[in-house]
Amino acid sequence: MFNSVNNPFNRAIESSTSSDSGKKQKEQQQEKKEKKFLEKEEPDEVRIGGRPILTEDEIRYMVHEYIGKIKNEHDGNAKVIEKAGKFLEKFDIKKFMKRNPNLTAPDFYMVMYSETEHITR
Repeated sequence: MFNSVNNPFNRAIESSTSSDSGKKQKEQQQEKKEKKFLEKEEPDEVRIGGRPILTEDEIRYMVHEYIGKIKNEHDGNAKVIEKAGKFLEKFDIKKFMKRNPNLTAPDFYMVMYSETEHITR
């Protein structure tokens, strides 16, 4: 009934449906391309401020510097200086790096604060 009312000359109306299926095929191809692109893309690494990861030597230097600052700040308090010295003697760089992999400088200071907080109390 639809064909006879809207299409009095009985022409094929398939053009509208075929263009729709062609559009769907293009969309599907585009989606496949996007999926492939997203799968190939490397995973993002989030670092604070894009700073480089510290090496073992840099961490060793920063630990000595950090403990030295604690000793200087509490120059008159022999108990704090003694605790800081013991911490430095017992400090194992390998264990520290294993527990805290991929440290950046800001991360290092956060970790060191939490690990040395007991020294100044």
